[in-house]
This record gives sequence, structure tokens and C-alpha cells, in this order.
Amino acid sequence: MRFRLAGESDIPGMTVVRLAVNENTLSDPGWLTRQMWLDALEGSGNACTWVCEIDDRIVGFSCGRIKEADIWALFVDPVFEGQGIGSRLLDLATDWLNGKGVGTVELSTTDRSRADAFYQRKAWRRGVLNAKGEVVFQWQGKSSGADPGSDQREP
Repeated sequence: MRFRLAGESDIPGMTVVRLAVNENTLSDPGWLTRQMWLDALEGSGNACTWVCEIDDRIVGFSCGRIKEADIWALFVDPVFEGQGIGSRLLDLATDWLNGKGVGTVELSTTDRSRADAFYQRKAWRRGVLNAKGEVVFQWQGKSSGADPGSDQREP
């Protein structure tokens, strides 16, 4: 299992993972354009995306965006769920955002889904449903004065 920054050549593999999920599926896969993927890569200046590979196959990815202060995407191929991939990808994105000065990070996911339960276990603050009917979560990053060894994700 290897985690690394995503590049343009990873877009097809990330697309396969995004379309393979059983929950939070896209009603219109054409909505996810190549430009959206490019805007999610480190070279955009606003975002950074990581992938997890197993045997040279992308099995998960996450993306954090600075201006939006959010996790734009975090998906794991259902075949590889339960191996800690999502947790590590979430940590990579939130740590990067926190390092870029983003204190509060948001994301949304399908209400009552496995992802909903996952973020609650990760001590994200569960909020209300948005206009799309998705539940909104918030995570408060480490403050600049925090002890580097402390983890303020816990309630």
C-alpha cells in the first residue's frame, strides 16, 4: 500500500474509483469533467489530491481545497474498504489544509451512509443537511499555538 500525490496521469484511475462506489454515487457521471480533476491537483494552487495504490492500481483518493476550506472528495474502491485507506487519505488532506492555514474544514456526504458513520467515528462535528440533502461535517484543525504533539480532533 502506497500513498502519494496525484498527478494528471492518475485521473483515469481516480475516475474508476469514483464510479465504483456503492454510496454517494453520481447521478450524472458526465458532471465530473477533466477540468474538475485538473483543478483538484496540486498544480492548481488551490487543491491537493493524494492517491493510494496497491499493486500499481489506484484504490482510493482524497482531495482538499484551500479556498473552499473543504474535502472535495474522499473515495475508496469498495473492494479495499476496511483497510485504513480512507483514514490515511483523510489525514493527508486535513493535515495539508491545516498546514495551509485552513482552520475549519467542511465536507458533505450522503445522510445515513457508511461515510456518515465514518466521519462521526473520526470526531468530525455532524451538522445539518444541505440543499442537496447531504449531511455537512466540520473538522477544527490544530490552532497555530497548539502543542505539536497534541491532536485536537478529539472532542
